[in-house]
Amino acid sequence: MQTNPKHIGIVACSYEGAALCYRTICNEGSDFMGEHSHPEVSVHNHPLSGYMNFIREGDWEGVAGIMLSSSEKLYKAGADFLICPDNTIHQAFSYVAENSPLPWLHIANEVGKMAEINSFRKLGILGTKFLMEGPVYPEVLEKRSISFRIPSSENRIRINEIIFSELVYGIIRDESKEFFLNIIDELKSEGCDSVVLGCTEIPLIVLPGESPLPILDSTRILARAALKFAIEGLQNRE
Repeated sequence: MQTNPKHIGIVACSYEGAALCYRTICNEGSDFMGEHSHPEVSVHNHPLSGYMNFIREGDWEGVAGIMLSSSEKLYKAGADFLICPDNTIHQAFSYVAENSPLPWLHIANEVGKMAEINSFRKLGILGTKFLMEGPVYPEVLEKRSISFRIPSSENRIRINEIIFSELVYGIIRDESKEFFLNIIDELKSEGCDSVVLGCTEIPLIVLPGESPLPILDSTRILARAALKFAIEGLQNRE
C-alpha cells in the first residue's frame, strides 16, 4: 500500500505554463491532504529557446532529447513520474516514452478523458500553430471518436504570434483577449461544444466565465491528473 504521495516531476518548457501547473498542484493539494499540504514536486526547465530551435525545424527527436535531459535530472532528484505542461512538445512523446527513466502522464490523453466525462463530442482546439496543425490531439481524439475543429490559417498565425510574443512572457492585452474570445465564438458557430485551451498559457487570458464555450483547460487538467495519481491509495489508509 502506498504510504506517501508520489513525487511529481514537471518537465517545463515555457515557464508561465509550468508555473500555473505547479501552482495548481500545490493549491489544490490541500483539498485532499490537509492545510498547506501537497505532494513533493520538482521542476526542471531548459530554456524555451532551445526547444524552439528544434520545433521550427520540425526536429522532434531534438525536442525529445531536451525533454529526456530534464527527465534524467528529475529522476535523479527523486521524482516517481513525470508530466509536461506543454502541449506542443508532446509531438515528441513517442521518442520520449521509449527512453524515459520514469513513466509519464500525457496531457492530451488527460484532456480527452475529461472531454468524455463531460460528453463533449466536437472540440475546438487552440494552441500554437505547431499544435493546431500537428498530430497530438487528432491522434488522441480519433481513438475516442471525438471530432474537432481548428481556426482558419490566418487566425492560427495570429494566435501563434500572441502566444510567443505576449503570453509566454505573462503579458495579457485586452485586444488579444477579445481576439481569443471571438475565435472561440466562431468555433461555437461551427458546432463545437467545448474548446481546448491547448497551450498552457492560454488559461491566463481565457477565463471560464468569459468563454462562449465550456473550456478544457489543459494546464489544470494535467495538474489535477498528476495530483490524483500522486495521492491515489493514500485516502483509504487506516
